[in-house]
Amino acid sequence: MSEAKNEGISRRGFIGRAGAGAVLAMNWPDVTGDIIHTQKAMKKITISQVNSNFEREPLNPYRFKGSAITDSWQAVSMLESESGIRKVGLATQGVLWSDSKVFAAHSESAGNALMYAMSERALQMIKGTSFTSPVQLLDDILPEVLAYGKKITSNPDLRKTFALNALVSVDNAAWLLFAQENNITKFDDLIPEAYRPGLSYRHEKVASIPSFSVGTSAERIKQAADEGYFIMKLKTGSAGTQQEMIEKDIAFLTAVHKAIGHYETPYTKNGKIPYYFDANGRYEKKETLLRFLDHAKKIGALDQIAVIEEPFDESNETFVGDLGICIAADESAHTVEDAAHRIELGYSAIVVKAIAKTLSMTMKITQMAYEKKIPCFCADLTVNPILVDWNKNVAARLQPFPGVSIGLQETNGHQYYKNWERLMSYHPKASGSWIRTQKGVYATDASFYAESGGILMPSQHYMDMFKG
Repeated sequence: MSEAKNEGISRRGFIGRAGAGAVLAMNWPDVTGDIIHTQKAMKKITISQVNSNFEREPLNPYRFKGSAITDSWQAVSMLESESGIRKVGLATQGVLWSDSKVFAAHSESAGNALMYAMSERALQMIKGTSFTSPVQLLDDILPEVLAYGKKITSNPDLRKTFALNALVSVDNAAWLLFAQENNITKFDDLIPEAYRPGLSYRHEKVASIPSFSVGTSAERIKQAADEGYFIMKLKTGSAGTQQEMIEKDIAFLTAVHKAIGHYETPYTKNGKIPYYFDANGRYEKKETLLRFLDHAKKIGALDQIAVIEEPFDESNETFVGDLGICIAADESAHTVEDAAHRIELGYSAIVVKAIAKTLSMTMKITQMAYEKKIPCFCADLTVNPILVDWNKNVAARLQPFPGVSIGLQETNGHQYYKNWERLMSYHPKASGSWIRTQKGVYATDASFYAESGGILMPSQHYMDMFKG
């Protein structure tokens, strides 16, 4: 259904149809196709009180999309049910990532304020309403929140990812409320039957992928490899004209390959360090990307490029399935429908972000990709430590990425937050064995799965923001 048609539907009509979809989703063939699972009836939860707040966290400048972020807003949403259960959900706002036009049109703080206003709008919408499924709840409110965002940003083309990012803290709180109301204590049991096949793997380790902004020196990247990181997210799409960009990107590729191309790792099929490039939509033409790939082949780096993420703007419908390399969709894969369209355009991997596009939408995307045999991996939004573990719960359960033997998750907060250790202290399981990177990986051991990475436990710091 087109976005325009969505906005024309009455809220009551849309909710009715979303509810019907949720009922259909309760009956889902298992992976054998022989048995029909039925989701047990879940409790009807009425939201009696809502509240919100935010904290500003200073960053070391993170440069991408031809700009940079220096301030990260941690949005916090509180939901309280009629039964008196109170839950607090978190989100890290990514204005530049989710819609660079909004970022460019406002000051950094104003862009964050606009996204925060959309979170608050969502909370006011759901106050006094009832839900039985967080996935259905997201479906119900997304069109209206997106429409509201278009009005307050004066941007009729506001990207759906901007609205989804604004809804992360609300969705996060809804899942926590849903879990306690239904006596669910583990992430595995939280996943609806419909989406379990796509999140059915159990990695014992998950790669911790740092991210290096445009302009990072090859020496700094070599230092990370020496520390044990075996796959790193390397931002390309340098500032300047397309000609200036490709020349800088080619020079960067050459320097990186010279610095770490010979390193070995036990986690890849070919034993070499894989390169993960992210152009954030900066390439305007396929020919320009081919120049990058031709140079990679010339210097012997092509077989080490595991993935190139979002080379083109999402409005660019160029087919990428004939490039001979894995091209991944991230920002352009807003919803499950958008992700399916990217697959039709030849994208052979989907980047998922439960911490940027909501857990609810991520479950839909991972299941669709699983059915189409398209690999997924988790990327970051420079989120706080608690949200790192929301992402990690997904990353640890995704099918293996081709050529890599462990799960994949980008986590760059420790690189960019000026007060990362203080944020770590807010984590309810800050001493968990899975919390800190060890030689480039997270140990997603039995305790990680038993305690769901600590995400279902309350954080006293954020709960204290809503005393009284």
